[in-house]
Amino acid sequence: MHEILRRLCPEDRVLDLGCALGSFPDGDSAATIVRGDLDRRAGEAFSRFVCCDAQMLPFADKSFNAVILNHSLEHFEKPAIVLSEIRRIIRNPAYLYVAVPDASTMTDRLYRWLGRGGGHVNQFSDIQELVRLIQERTGLTHIGTRVLFSSLSFLNRHNNKGKKPLRIYLLGGGAEWVLRLGTFLLRRIDRFIGRRTSLYGWACCFGSTIEFDTRPWSNVCVRCGSGHSSGRLLESGKMRRGLLGMHLFSCPTCGVENYFTDDSEYLAMR
Repeated sequence: MHEILRRLCPEDRVLDLGCALGSFPDGDSAATIVRGDLDRRAGEAFSRFVCCDAQMLPFADKSFNAVILNHSLEHFEKPAIVLSEIRRIIRNPAYLYVAVPDASTMTDRLYRWLGRGGGHVNQFSDIQELVRLIQERTGLTHIGTRVLFSSLSFLNRHNNKGKKPLRIYLLGGGAEWVLRLGTFLLRRIDRFIGRRTSLYGWACCFGSTIEFDTRPWSNVCVRCGSGHSSGRLLESGKMRRGLLGMHLFSCPTCGVENYFTDDSEYLAMR
C-alpha cells in the first residue's frame, strides 16, 4: 500500500474505500485523500469523508488515481460490481491495492468464530482466482502479491475496550504477552514443519508500473497490526535480546515490543 501512497503527487486523488477508522494516516501520502464507508460513524475522524455504498460510488468517471481496499473486499456482498465501479472512477496513472484474508487460514477461521462471521460475506481462498477477477473487472495489470502474516491483533484487549465475547477467554483473554508468545510459536511451527498457521492473507498491487516488494514481512505488531521487514528492523537499532536469547523489536508504529523473526526463513510461503 505504501509503495502506491508514496508515488502519488499533490494533484492526485486516492480513495480509501471501506476505510473504517482509516487504512493509513493522512501524512502517508501527498495526494488528496478521500475516505469512503457505509458507516457514517467512520467519518468522524476525517476531513474528507463520503458515506457511500461501494456498489454505487457517488463519484464522477476517472476521478481517482488510486483506490485502497485494505481488508474491505471481503465485506462487500457483490465484489465484482464493486470492482467494476472502481474501473469507472480511476484514471491513469491508476493504482489499486487489495488486501484480503485467506479464509482457509487458522487466523481468519478464528476471527469468524469469535465474531460469528465477523462481517466476512466473501471467503477468499484462491488468490489466483481473485487476481483474475480483479484484472477482468478493473482492466488493471497485476503487479505482484505479498503473503500477509497474522499477529492476532484483533484479539488484543487494548484494541477491544467494550464487552468481549466469552470465547476470547479460551485464548488468553487478549493479553498482549499471550499474543506475542503465541504468534512467535506459530511462526516457528511454520518454519520447521512447513505449515501455514501464522498466515493471514494476501496483499495485491495492480495498475501502472511500480516497484512492489513481494517478499513476506513476518514481523507484525500484536497491537497495531503494522507489518515491518526484518531488514529495516535490524537497521533501526530498536532490537534487544530477551529471555532464552530471543530477540525482540519495538514496533516503529506504536512502540509495543514483539518477538523478532527473520523474513528470509519464510520466502517460500504462499
